[in-house]
Amino acid sequence: MKKNILISSEFITLGQFLKHANIISSGGMAKGYLAEHTILVDKELENRRGKKLYPGAVIEIPGEGTFFIQSVNSAKQATKDEL
Repeated sequence: MKKNILISSEFITLGQFLKHANIISSGGMAKGYLAEHTILVDKELENRRGKKLYPGAVIEIPGEGTFFIQSVNSAKQATKDEL
């Protein structure tokens, strides 16, 4: 499954991303989830919940899917361009 994750700030941390993408139900679960699962950020293994993810980042989680970080502003601009 491929899914766009829209953010309204400059970046989102990996822990926040996991909650935002509904992979975990609370921020407190991030550390345990990262210890038990393989997560690739831009094709590099990552396990730091504080890792900053900027628009354009690609997160791959086996069994969950591939996620693309996208800025809300760029998503709005892309929609305008399509009109």
